[in-house]
Amino acid sequence: MATQPQPFLSTNRYAVVTGGNKGIGLEICRQLAQKGVTVILTSRDEKRGLQALQDIENSGFSNVIFHRLDVSDVSTIPPLFDFVNKQFGRIDILVNNAGILGTAVDPDIMTRETQKVGGEFPFDEVHWKEISKDSYELAEECLRTNYYGAKAMIEAFLPLLQLSTSPRIVNVSSTLGTLQFIPGEWLKKTLNDPDTLTEEKVEEILKTFLEEFKAGNLREKGYPPHISAYKMAKASLNAYSRILAKKLPSVQVNCVCPGFVRSDIVAGNGLLSPTEGAESAVRLAVRSEEGPTGRFYFRMEVADF
Repeated sequence: MATQPQPFLSTNRYAVVTGGNKGIGLEICRQLAQKGVTVILTSRDEKRGLQALQDIENSGFSNVIFHRLDVSDVSTIPPLFDFVNKQFGRIDILVNNAGILGTAVDPDIMTRETQKVGGEFPFDEVHWKEISKDSYELAEECLRTNYYGAKAMIEAFLPLLQLSTSPRIVNVSSTLGTLQFIPGEWLKKTLNDPDTLTEEKVEEILKTFLEEFKAGNLREKGYPPHISAYKMAKASLNAYSRILAKKLPSVQVNCVCPGFVRSDIVAGNGLLSPTEGAESAVRLAVRSEEGPTGRFYFRMEVADF
């Protein structure tokens, strides 16, 4: 008789969550703790991280630990790795939630433009031309946080993930990172070809993106003209996740857009609470079934890259 696979939560599980001090990240930590997972909540601001920890403890959960981490500063990753390795010897779940919008947003205009489209997220370029103001410095910081930071965390923690019987990587992404928002056909073709896609190709695209950003040639070269760094960072994270899933079939690697969640990043606008937004990432983190891997989810449903 074949041995039935054990439910994922039938054994002690350990998770690292980046950007866990507020919003979706805080709720991911809380919901994982509710399911009995031991959670390492990370935040670049120690004071805010400890306040978030107190918030969760006040909810009645003692299985959450705080450790400082700034994913945009790779020097903060080794101390976190050493702490987790010494305390637990492995992790089962890595949730890359930390992220920034990478553009300056006027909160009043953001609210006004969101109300124009019935409270939905204002996807079109016309609205974002009014809402946001890009700069090279913000674009660089956005890529460093949203793409390179997540990638550095995966590379660092892969040895501990591979000691798990059911390793999971959940990358919190965005519908804005799907290829429908990338104008250039050559970009779409490159990022949507899993047979030829490589990390080197993805990072060459990002390098060229920054060069064209500085030169003021984004539109002409097929890059998105508004909230461009955020879109390119999330599209690249999606692509990297597909590469990783193919390279590491024993690890479930998936991306998820949590939906339009009320948070600081969108000036408090949104259709969903942080609690609702966290549900999809938590579901991917703890589901018992094998696979699928290398997919993009919009909330609970598989969606197109």
